[in-house]
Amino acid sequence: MGSNNGSTPGFDPASVLIIGGGISGLATAWFLHQHGVKVTVLESRKSVGGALLTSRSDHWLVEHGPNSTLQKPGRPEDALGRLVEQLGLEERLLTANESANIRYVVRDGRLQALPTSPPAFLKTPVFSWRAKLRLLAEPFIKPGREEESIATFVRRRLGEEFLNYAIEPFISGVYAGNPRELSVRAAVPRIHELEQNHGSLIRGAMALGKAHKQTGMPKGRMISFKEGLEELPRAIVKALPEGSVRTGTLVTGVQPDPSGGWRVTWKESHSHTEGSHRAGRVVLAVPAPAAAGMVRDLSATASRLLGEIPYAPIVSMALGFERSAIRHTLNGFGFLIPRKEGIRTLGALFSSTLFPGRSDDRHALITAFIGGSMDASILDDDDTLLVRQVRRDLDRCLGIDAPPSFIRITRYTSAIPQYTMGHLERIRALDSALAETPGLTFRCNWREGISMADCVKNAEATADALME
Repeated sequence: MGSNNGSTPGFDPASVLIIGGGISGLATAWFLHQHGVKVTVLESRKSVGGALLTSRSDHWLVEHGPNSTLQKPGRPEDALGRLVEQLGLEERLLTANESANIRYVVRDGRLQALPTSPPAFLKTPVFSWRAKLRLLAEPFIKPGREEESIATFVRRRLGEEFLNYAIEPFISGVYAGNPRELSVRAAVPRIHELEQNHGSLIRGAMALGKAHKQTGMPKGRMISFKEGLEELPRAIVKALPEGSVRTGTLVTGVQPDPSGGWRVTWKESHSHTEGSHRAGRVVLAVPAPAAAGMVRDLSATASRLLGEIPYAPIVSMALGFERSAIRHTLNGFGFLIPRKEGIRTLGALFSSTLFPGRSDDRHALITAFIGGSMDASILDDDDTLLVRQVRRDLDRCLGIDAPPSFIRITRYTSAIPQYTMGHLERIRALDSALAETPGLTFRCNWREGISMADCVKNAEATADALME
């Protein structure tokens, strides 16, 4: 890359420049590389991986972002499995402990296991008999036709109690979001499709169960790696040709080149060296606010639409305890806390139960989350207040008799994009606004799914589309 005159020797019109070294950008780069395309990735930070950030301190292994992801082995959409295989990471893969199938929710101040079968549903104290009987009406409720929030959809089909003690805490756990603001079509499209395709969530779930039995298709599994999820982006960088990924490189401009293709200007953060790179096509794999700035000179409309995508703040707190100090068995994935319970913490994962190597045998690692779109002021609290609040909430739910011996706090001002009402229309309008700008593609978690597995699946689809 030139650093003085901004030229790029040997311009290849088939090359692709990817801005953003999170999992979306790196996976797109890898799948394009598999197609034989020359790729270059520019990442503004010193390290790649985005939210996939893992650290180790003595016997503690901390995930500062996602702690696991769902893989669906054997299915056509399992791009994550293909990526793991292509990178030779099968032996590094970890499947979550079987007890991870147990999920808890707090009701009346106590952890209650969410039911996983019809008999368990009938017996569970999580829902009242009135709520259980209300469920009998669900197959007879007509599908909706207008866009609805998740809250409106759930109230209509399942009732208020299911919203408060099942769906709202689930949405807080996944999106750190408000179900009254998120679009059911955009945020949980599979749920919306069950209603549209089968006329009922219950009938749809039964049809899916029957299809799985007939095909013998394996169920999804929660996975990670021996040294955490950050192993995946590190492996991609190592497997790509040397020099393909540049970190500490801040993009300052994205423009079509008069001679064809695109020219991207950049500045190195450590040396302040400036330069440019010319490529046939550009993929923006960055958060919506960053993308808004990069396309401002191309389309004011596109920039405005990207700026309208909100993000939820979140604080992730890893706490290590002597195992004997915790009265709860920690036999599960973790627990979620409905807002109606009046507890500020959103929930927590039993990290050392899920995967081996997160702590030693004498200790337990718990990862708590606090904040979200319904508690954005959490970022105003200092670390002392945060630890005090989370400790109080964990003690109340789990019965912990001693202070933590290990604490790691990670703050995210803009953690998770929110697929609010009108999100799909905004995405369509964004694509339309840039339709006359060929060669520019968006690939990030503010569209088509926020999970790590979704990002990899969409990256593969993007790479395939760029080859057409």
